[in-house]
Amino acid sequence: MSEDRVNHPHHYTAGIETADYIESWDMNFSEGNVIKYVSRAPYKGTQAEDYKKAMWYLQRLIDTYDE
Repeated sequence: MSEDRVNHPHHYTAGIETADYIESWDMNFSEGNVIKYVSRAPYKGTQAEDYKKAMWYLQRLIDTYDE
């Protein structure tokens, strides 16, 4: 069976699908993006870039609570 690169690429489904995990914890957009970028980073070949994206969303969350 070939990989469904649109709906279920390998970096989405290594373990539990990231969207299912985010929804199961009722996370907001920024929280979900932190999980998404961190969990997929090792599979996409742009690990440092994905960690920086996750950090950007994490900083948005921190700023929300510092206000």
